[in-house]
Amino acid sequence: MTTGAQTPYPARPRRSRLRTFLPLGVAAWLVLEIWLLTVVAGASNGLVVFLILVAGLVLGSVVIKRAGRRAFKNLTETLQQQQGGMLSEARPNSEGNGLTMLGGLLLIIPGVVSDAVGLLLLVPPVQKAVSRYAERTFERKLREAAQGSLGDAFQQARMRRPDGKVVQGEVVRDEPGSAPGDTPQGPRPPLTR
Repeated sequence: MTTGAQTPYPARPRRSRLRTFLPLGVAAWLVLEIWLLTVVAGASNGLVVFLILVAGLVLGSVVIKRAGRRAFKNLTETLQQQQGGMLSEARPNSEGNGLTMLGGLLLIIPGVVSDAVGLLLLVPPVQKAVSRYAERTFERKLREAAQGSLGDAFQQARMRRPDGKVVQGEVVRDEPGSAPGDTPQGPRPPLTR
């Protein structure tokens, strides 16, 4: 039994666009993939669809394995150069392992659209264009986020109470034994809510 005034439930924060539209996009993509596989099966037969799916699985596995080996080889060479005291220079083919692995993963996922996008990501000019776009987007997001410092983020720490009110503050703890002349009193009491 509880006593006192009932607190209303806190208002839910507004959902982002990504959280709203991502499930709808995934559902639409799945419906499109299934529809295209049925169209291909209707135009030819079920064996062709099965062979397409198996070929995508095998090709994607080979692509991911090669890209992973190349990335591991580049990593070990870089570490060996750094241990030898030499500066590591940029390699011409060291970029794109992540996009190559993503292309292989899309090939492994069953479907015609995912296979087409996966094959596109294996083409070097497409990889470079996607890489440049991703780098520009990432730098822009970093510039937008760099408005305040890390200290400002800690100064504005907030606690949310069950009634939805926000209490701003900072935690200051005096530890026994931290000042000269203080002696520890024994074990600390447990932290409770």
